[in-house]
Amino acid sequence: MSVTNSATTDANKPAYRLARFDDLPAIVDIYNSTIASRQVTADTEPIPVESRLAWFDDHDPAKRPLWVMEEEGKILGWLSFSNFYGRPAYSGTAELSIYLHEDARGKGLGRYFLTEAIAYAPKIQVHTLLGFIFGHNTPSLKLFEAFGFQTWANMPKVANLDGIERDLIIVGKRVA
Repeated sequence: MSVTNSATTDANKPAYRLARFDDLPAIVDIYNSTIASRQVTADTEPIPVESRLAWFDDHDPAKRPLWVMEEEGKILGWLSFSNFYGRPAYSGTAELSIYLHEDARGKGLGRYFLTEAIAYAPKIQVHTLLGFIFGHNTPSLKLFEAFGFQTWANMPKVANLDGIERDLIIVGKRVA
């Protein structure tokens, strides 16, 4: 299944497309750029590209696509649909992850990605979308809330970032 760029819905937004293997270093760079903030990921040290090879390969375009958004050849961000819990009975549920280059944050690209992902989910037989978000990541929580995601779980103090215990909030939305 191919992804058709939906940038025509808003001519001011960069294009998005399926990620290619040669995008992986940029994807990992964007991911690594979020680690220091301690707001987005539970990784505490930058990860090497090699550690994401299996993750990249798990993104089947027909079932769990990985998209990148680019402008003038520069990757601005990425969105992944990932399996939830890895068992067949959960095949209609996907976890969404959105990561943006630091220069692209706060410009509406997360909203654009989320809009596209919600619309696309039924095309890949996904009826339920989840987001796993730290409780102190207010911008991401507000983004998902603005799209009708609700808190489905609050896992208090399950992460320890630099000696500070952090909550994990799981938000969810039925889309089909």
